Amino acid sequence: MANAAEEVQAYGWAARDTSGVLSPFKFPRRATGDNDVRFKVSYCGICHSDLHQIKNEWGNTIYPSLPGHEIVGVVTEVGSKVQRFKVGDKVGVGCLVGSCHSCDDCANHLENYCTKPIYTYNSIYYDGTPTYGGYSNVIVVDQHFVVRIPDSLPLDATAPLLCAGITTYSPLRYYGLDKPGMNVGVVGLGGLGHAAVKFAKAFGVKVTVISTSPGKKQEAIEHLGADSFLVSRDPDQMQAAIGTLDGIIDTVSAPHPLLPLIGLLKSHGKLVLVGAPERPLELPVFPLLVGRKLVGGSAIGGIKETQEMIDFAAEHNITADIEVIPIDYVNTAMERLVKADVKYRFVIDIGNTLKAT
Repeated sequence: MANAAEEVQAYGWAARDTSGVLSPFKFPRRATGDNDVRFKVSYCGICHSDLHQIKNEWGNTIYPSLPGHEIVGVVTEVGSKVQRFKVGDKVGVGCLVGSCHSCDDCANHLENYCTKPIYTYNSIYYDGTPTYGGYSNVIVVDQHFVVRIPDSLPLDATAPLLCAGITTYSPLRYYGLDKPGMNVGVVGLGGLGHAAVKFAKAFGVKVTVISTSPGKKQEAIEHLGADSFLVSRDPDQMQAAIGTLDGIIDTVSAPHPLLPLIGLLKSHGKLVLVGAPERPLELPVFPLLVGRKLVGGSAIGGIKETQEMIDFAAEHNITADIEVIPIDYVNTAMERLVKADVKYRFVIDIGNTLKAT
């Protein structure tokens, strides 16, 4: 356990039970260790998984639950063995704050696939204490899990890239859907989907947004730069697009049919799932056989790749489309998130609105 004499008093907003209602919460952060970076949180994005977690919809929530894994801020202290960061640096932390460092995945910079991950919140840290996320004034993180934010990127609109950004960047890279001139579909135009469109376009890919909502067509094409738009509930549109896509990034977290999406793929095409529906999806096998098609998955990214993604975003001027909110609006924001009433990510202004109570 952490030494109480060395702990730093912190404060944030946490949920106490399955109602998911967030309210002020005081708690200790560990003292800055030799390999630690301590930073003042400026902004924290609200991920849809935060909503699942505070309501215990995945059945594994540790209460009190203080969410937030799209965290950006400014370094205030570094440990004696930290050489990559200094006081005043702009930094960020995504979904991970620890891993085993000894498995093959960790050795290959794939900490996100380590079988013993320590998540930024709702995990137990090495010292036996619960992890608390970014809806808080300060955080202390092992330097290995901290990324540098280039000065050219605004902190508020960069925060969601630490989850939504890497969750879509990584599969585009890994599955080879990043080659100029390729045709790639993006299913769903929310926090993940709009990031997928931006990164795919920056790779030089032709992007087709696939959505149940015809009203999103103008936004997808005129604002986000998608090349075409398919209404997935329109059988004529879907029929006309059969066999036209090299790959699809499916960001939808609700149950939905996969067969129509598989039909859109060319032979050898890849359907990559990055959303996490609560119920199993039905996977028809025959359409995979006749076109040698693949269905795969992807979850966030390793720390090295996350830094690569942030640097790529800076080079190509990619940021999330956000609605900045004060901390005392967070419960209303969660209610709106249930209705998908946000374009495209809520970001909490921690630095200016979170006060010790």
